[in-house]
Amino acid sequence: MADLKKVQSVVLRKLSVKQGLPETQLRFIVEAWLQIVECRRVLKWTYAYGYYFPENEPTKKQLFEYLQGEAEVGLERLHLCAEVEFKQCVNESEGPSKDFLGYRMKLTGLTKATKTYFENLVKALENDLVEVKESNSKTNSKAQKNSKTNSKAPTKRRKLV
Repeated sequence: MADLKKVQSVVLRKLSVKQGLPETQLRFIVEAWLQIVECRRVLKWTYAYGYYFPENEPTKKQLFEYLQGEAEVGLERLHLCAEVEFKQCVNESEGPSKDFLGYRMKLTGLTKATKTYFENLVKALENDLVEVKESNSKTNSKAQKNSKTNSKAPTKRRKLV
């Protein structure tokens, strides 16, 4: 949260002057930091959720851990870009950065992707990982059909000439 406040109060003003852009066109940086803060809060709660996850539902736990892992990786990528790559892009010279447009596109894309990862994670948790129930019931119905098919009396085999 301190990083976000620093970005809003100091960094955007300096960057605005350096790049020759109004602060409103630099809003994507603040949006990235807001996404980072929100995702860290969600992630904190997923650890508690995972700790108390029922052991008798291994498939659901596997899906949960996969979604959580994807969200973590996306968040780390976004945080790296918002912090480290931002410093590299901005501090490379005294004048405007030549790669700033590319950085903007990358940070905006990572922000959207990370938001999607976390939305998927939250939806899955809100729905009690219903995707697993559906896939298990489909698998069970297929298995039942196969066992019915295999239990029929054998058909006469034709002789190949």
